[in-house]
Amino acid sequence: DDAREEDWRTYYANIFNPARLKLKAMRSEMPMKRWRNLPEASLIPELTRSAQRRTEAMVAAEPTRSAKAEAIAYKTAADGDAQAVAAREREPLDLAEIAAALDGCRACPLWAGATQGVPGEGPRDAAIALVGEQPGDQEDLARRPFVGPAGQVLDRALAQAGLDRTQIFVTNAVKHFKNEPRGKRRLHKKPTAGEVEHCRWWVEREIAMVAPKLIVALGATAALSLLGHTGPLHEIRGRETVSRSGARVFTTVHPSYLLRVPDEAAKAREFRMFVDDLGRARELAGL
Repeated sequence: DDAREEDWRTYYANIFNPARLKLKAMRSEMPMKRWRNLPEASLIPELTRSAQRRTEAMVAAEPTRSAKAEAIAYKTAADGDAQAVAAREREPLDLAEIAAALDGCRACPLWAGATQGVPGEGPRDAAIALVGEQPGDQEDLARRPFVGPAGQVLDRALAQAGLDRTQIFVTNAVKHFKNEPRGKRRLHKKPTAGEVEHCRWWVEREIAMVAPKLIVALGATAALSLLGHTGPLHEIRGRETVSRSGARVFTTVHPSYLLRVPDEAAKAREFRMFVDDLGRARELAGL
């Protein structure tokens, strides 16, 4: 036994295709007398017994839509979905109306895999608005932006930059959590440009109601939504630019990037740079 055998058995069970079970081929590729040395061998009897039932379930299941089918679904939803039109048939009067209308949005398919829409939060007269990518798993459940691990990094950086989060409006470029189920977990999936574009309507109206002195784009997805920028983030990081609606925008990294830096020294350096960026944003907003 070794520490990784359980990981291997989990992997093997998940890649085992019951519809392609061929015991004769398995025996010829690896003689049964060798099976006792294979961590996954203990799974083979049960996987074999359940193969027929699992195959029938696979055949009966709804097929995964192709990329072309997804594109058609987007266009159909955007052009004619009655609920999407109803949610946007008139300008919302305040942030509470935007929050209430989000759950009725069907302009793209992301609503189906999420628990609920996640609106922005913060004071109506905030001088700074932060725009991230999308809700994560914890944000989706809590219906609040930046309450998970990335939110904790953001809160720490804001404090060190001399900013009070309670005085900042915080939202996301995409309002529903795009994820891929993996067992009991839901893994984050990056939104497509089309999904970002569908959600831009909501972001623009939130920003228009708050009318901040400065918007801070956290990461490439926020930059795409606000600026239409599709190039490398380093091209615009630390610079003030103008959004597609004419608002002032300052761009930096998304706090989740800091969670992915493996080296501790590099992580500390990147965090200091992030704090410096937020400090620069505070100065630009006149705070």
